[in-house]
Amino acid sequence: MSDKTFGPLGWTPERLGSLKGKTFVITGGNAGTGFQASRILLSKGAKVVMLNRSAEKSNAALKDLKQEFGADADVSFVRMDLSELASVRAAADEVLATTPRIDALICNAAIAQVPEQKLTVDGFESQLGTNHYGHFVLCGMLFKRIEETQGRIVVVASLGYNMGIKTIQFDDMNWDKNYSANPVYSQSKLAQMMFAYELQDRIKAEGRTVEVYVCHPGSSATSLISTSGGFLTRVVWWLMTKSPMVQTAEKGAYPEVMCATESGLEQRALYGPTGRMEFVGPVGKGTLHPHAYDKTVMSKLWDVSENATGFRWSV
Repeated sequence: MSDKTFGPLGWTPERLGSLKGKTFVITGGNAGTGFQASRILLSKGAKVVMLNRSAEKSNAALKDLKQEFGADADVSFVRMDLSELASVRAAADEVLATTPRIDALICNAAIAQVPEQKLTVDGFESQLGTNHYGHFVLCGMLFKRIEETQGRIVVVASLGYNMGIKTIQFDDMNWDKNYSANPVYSQSKLAQMMFAYELQDRIKAEGRTVEVYVCHPGSSATSLISTSGGFLTRVVWWLMTKSPMVQTAEKGAYPEVMCATESGLEQRALYGPTGRMEFVGPVGKGTLHPHAYDKTVMSKLWDVSENATGFRWSV
């Protein structure tokens, strides 16, 4: 079922008015869809604060953006490694000290298809630790500022959530016994979605005002697979990028920009391309499978995440 809310072409940045006076904080804003999202937001006069791991890549991205949008373009970056909770906490403190408003926090950064099990410095399986736990703490630390701004949180998920075991392997979160790149990546993205949907429930139960949206970029030509995937995965992906089943990184950025700016969206939903296999095509509301908001699993994951990270949310 293709979503017709935004007409036959789906949501496009043409729908955006001026974003002057608004501030968007985005993880992984210096490459791929995150960089394209930053471009689109800056083109409408927004302020963009990127949270990125690499200072070198960030400085190159800032240079490109200021060349495109002028020296006055309000774009900056704070160094943050999502895989290290100490780095996440330090970056969040810096954002709170320097950024008086957050209209949307876009959780865009991710690592994918790590071929062999790696652990973060905090002892977590790397994909879960980076994609889920890092964002879990970041969102928690910035939540009050987002709420004060009547802002929103956007979680960039992946169609991978519908592959793998389709639940959380609570008895072995690090996959010590059965590590395999794809199912573990799928679990990390499912965990991010469950976090978002559980957060929606908690916000609603307390009568708070922050909106939380979940989207995915579809199948986009970014460096995500080529930077962390194994050799064979990279080859297959390179071949796919030459086919109509893959769209540009710019189009891959549309769902997250839409979720960060558009009013009247549904929260218990998954936004992204609505064309073939929901890999490509017009952006709108896609298919959301019920295992992504299984209440028992979501609640348990929240408790496990608080205990693992040592971070207690205020909702």
